[in-house]
Amino acid sequence: MKLMLSPLFHLLLYCATQALGVNILLGADISIDGVIETELEKTVSLVCKSHSSYDPQADEELVWLRNGAVVSLKEENKLGHSSVCVTPVIDEDNGATFTCHLRKNATISASVTLNVTYPPQLSGSEEVSVEEEAELLLQCDIRANPPVSSVSWRLNGKEVDLLAAGIKVTTDGFATKLSANRATKSLHEGTYQCSVNSPKYGEHTKLFHVTLTAKTIKFPLYPMITGIVVLCLTGILAIASRWKKIIKCCK
Repeated sequence: MKLMLSPLFHLLLYCATQALGVNILLGADISIDGVIETELEKTVSLVCKSHSSYDPQADEELVWLRNGAVVSLKEENKLGHSSVCVTPVIDEDNGATFTCHLRKNATISASVTLNVTYPPQLSGSEEVSVEEEAELLLQCDIRANPPVSSVSWRLNGKEVDLLAAGIKVTTDGFATKLSANRATKSLHEGTYQCSVNSPKYGEHTKLFHVTLTAKTIKFPLYPMITGIVVLCLTGILAIASRWKKIIKCCK
């Protein structure tokens, strides 16, 4: 019977490694050295079988762990043969370790670890509008497994001249960022291309169409309003304090 670990888990792909008395199987008992390579959105199913040293026919009760946490199993999915599933596979499943062991002897166990591969999420284009002399900031998500091998930025088809354009590029394992503190139309307007190369999935790119707009003069609205209110109140108080004299002059 199929077991759901959570809304994310289902049954399809068999995988395998062997330990004393417990096997986790892949297809026709093919060894995978304890690692299952899969991709995002795929389905992984693990099937564990027990083999008693004393009575080959006896059904041993099995326990599943995911990263050390006990997996809840139905009663009919515990004795002699047990399965757990992951579906669809997501990037958080990368590195997750599944262990099957005998309930009466946890040292008799077998484990497999998921290696989830996925490409960098780079595609399409984006329209970016920036005022002149404001900061220009562009960012590309470069997360991938295996990690990308190279990152590059181009402006209007040519490699970005960092010194001439006053541009800074920073890259870590998650993103690459291009920035300029004071954007100018002559240097920074145009089409930027962020490109990464994956050893497994090849090249991926994203375009940014950057337009520089005229700088707008920003008035300090709230200080101006406060000043006007203060002036008005001062005038009113001044008139009130001299009201008697004003009345006498009008008679």
